[in-house]
Amino acid sequence: MDTVDKATRSRIMASVRRRDTGPEILLRHSLHRLGFRYRLNCRNLPGSPDIVFPRLRTVIFVHGCFWHAHGCRETTVPSTRNRFWREKFRANKKRDKRKSGLLLAAGWRVLVVWECALKGRNMVRFDRVISFTAKWLKSKEKFRELANRSN
Repeated sequence: MDTVDKATRSRIMASVRRRDTGPEILLRHSLHRLGFRYRLNCRNLPGSPDIVFPRLRTVIFVHGCFWHAHGCRETTVPSTRNRFWREKFRANKKRDKRKSGLLLAAGWRVLVVWECALKGRNMVRFDRVISFTAKWLKSKEKFRELANRSN
């Protein structure tokens, strides 16, 4: 059962950010300090990737574990309207896979950085996340996901 009324829950959910989340900003600023230059949320690309490196034809999605149903310990399914949430998460995962596929087919490289890699009890040390990401950006690998240590 929900602990707040419907109007409060609606306001809380509406305030959840689509872009410029804490983990995303942390990653962006660190990559910028290393000399990487990028664009943000390019709407002309499938899925409006969070970080786009046009010269490298590479994109990074910073996915929230809850909204994208990662499956790690940070992922939960609300007990109210359970069927609605399960369907929403299924549709989100299907959309994410389709958008990544479209990007890959168009010659873009895709990195998905999961929120649990950047925060939480089992997060990866941040210097390792940055060094991994920087190394991956310079590689030829087409697709990769970075999650916490327990995944």
